[in-house]
Amino acid sequence: MRDPYEVLGLDRSASADEIKREYRKLAKKYHPDLNPDDKEAEHNFKEATLAYEILSDPKKKKQYDTYGSSAFENGGAGFNGGFSGFGDIFGDLFGDIFNQGYQANAKRPVKGADIQQIVNLTFQEAAFGTSKEIQVRREVECHVCHGSKAEEGSESHTCPDCHGQGVVNEVSRTPFGTMSRTVTCNKCHGTGEVIEKPCKNCEGTGKEFKSEKIKFDIPSGVEDQNVIRLSGKGHIGENGGPFGDLYVILRVEDHEIFKRDGLDIYYEMPISFATATLGGKIDVATLRKSVEFDIPAGTQTGTKFTLKREGIEDSRTGRIGNLYFYVKIITPTKLNKEQKQALKTFAEASGNEINEEKSFFDKVKDFFE
Repeated sequence: MRDPYEVLGLDRSASADEIKREYRKLAKKYHPDLNPDDKEAEHNFKEATLAYEILSDPKKKKQYDTYGSSAFENGGAGFNGGFSGFGDIFGDLFGDIFNQGYQANAKRPVKGADIQQIVNLTFQEAAFGTSKEIQVRREVECHVCHGSKAEEGSESHTCPDCHGQGVVNEVSRTPFGTMSRTVTCNKCHGTGEVIEKPCKNCEGTGKEFKSEKIKFDIPSGVEDQNVIRLSGKGHIGENGGPFGDLYVILRVEDHEIFKRDGLDIYYEMPISFATATLGGKIDVATLRKSVEFDIPAGTQTGTKFTLKREGIEDSRTGRIGNLYFYVKIITPTKLNKEQKQALKTFAEASGNEINEEKSFFDKVKDFFE
């Protein structure tokens, strides 16, 4: 145990008032409520409190002056390890410790609460960007009292219970000694003031709910679960604090054909057996248009082809993804010589068009409309 005189920065001739004054300084400096998650401050506070318990009690002070720390170690006489010797000193010592924070906090500006809202997008809207208008219900300043919380002509005055601090101290005795805790004032509900005639429209809150339409832009390239923050579009703040924010959570629908991986898109492209075998030109659908593409002879099902910079553009970064398509071949099996010749004839006569290919482009057609 450290010398309590050293802990409090006093000499042995210090008076009771000096002991109390120095302890108050240390208690305010190191109190855990004012230093959350600070182990060193917690240790210093406990050390100062132990020193004060010894030096503030004439009997314990005499024991320490006579026998030193041995009088309070290993079960030594006099020291009970608790705070019973403090009496009502807690109310005096800790009242201002707690209240100095709460008094400042009672009137400090506080940012309003945030709002979250989900917005659904089609695949196209996410890919190309769009504008949306949503309706939001949020707290704003009361239009009747304009935030004063009082009826016109009514006055407010300092709460007589907490003296404008918004909190009061409750001191109680426990088996571990006298304990003090700070609680919200019941009379003013933490505001520090009492209004004679609260505003009837907002019931003295100074706020009311209002439905509001908010329009905003969604950039191209957004993805499912992306969040857009609209600053100041949340609930109104307290004591002149700023409005909260509106967080728009995006939900992007799947597309029937196109799949997505970041800014890249991909899909499965059906082609005829003749095209896969002999090679040829096919029309490939991109997000913006249809382009002609050469399929090499002997292409197998699952072969991956790339069209660079035909993916999704992110307008925020300027990056553009690629388009990948995997061919799916409609292939007859065990062809003999005559069948191969017939298939060549069929390919030349039909222009390499098959029903599956037409069906695919029928689906893609809707994407551009």
